[in-house]
Amino acid sequence: MLSPQEQIRYSRQTMLKGIGNQGQQAIKNARVLIIGLGGLGNPVSLYLNAAGVGTIYLVDGDQIELSNLHRQIQFSEQDIGANKADISAEKLQQLNDNTNIEVLDEMLDDELADYYLPLVDLVLDCTDNINSRYLINRKCIEHKKPLIIGAATGFDGQHLFVDPNCADSACYQCLFPSDKKAPVNNCQSIGILGPVLGIIGGMQALQALKLLTGNPVATNQLHMFDGLTNSWQKFSLKKQATCPVCAG
Repeated sequence: MLSPQEQIRYSRQTMLKGIGNQGQQAIKNARVLIIGLGGLGNPVSLYLNAAGVGTIYLVDGDQIELSNLHRQIQFSEQDIGANKADISAEKLQQLNDNTNIEVLDEMLDDELADYYLPLVDLVLDCTDNINSRYLINRKCIEHKKPLIIGAATGFDGQHLFVDPNCADSACYQCLFPSDKKAPVNNCQSIGILGPVLGIIGGMQALQALKLLTGNPVATNQLHMFDGLTNSWQKFSLKKQATCPVCAG
């Protein structure tokens, strides 16, 4: 049940036909894992926490650096040197103390994934490391956890929804086979404009809230954003019969 305070707090959400009190209760009951608290994880965690997601697990072993501050909007100069997940949790609790925030202040590996994934309903990949993407994708397929992937470099961004519970859903490995070397571009190598991360992170949060409230979220669609032209393109994907991760 939503408390009287929650009914007021989330009233602009619950008046939506696709949400209502039932959807808000589903958001409150949800357990979400956010991996990476950088430029994407910042807006994703802010929006999901503000929306009332009941339990949020934050995973990141990195420390905050001065070069992060132009795009990682939760952090300030006083936070430099601290762990990203720890500081993010502090900021999120200030925004909404009804949410349960749990922190893993280290990088995800196979063992940690096997422990945390069974605890959650949904995973959001907000990392910028290609090896982490392959790991997260593989473990979500293995544990049958829905996965929302975001990425952004330069003026461009993309997002993809993978549903291991859907028989024909393509996965990240279908799109970028590891033996063909997926693109390794990241903000350290080619730069990034902060608002692009806000747009992609916002889309990841939107997809997450739709999924948690039973609204349709399409699989097999890669959404790509061009920040220079403010244009979106949608590409259809197909599950690969030879994919070593999801075709078993």
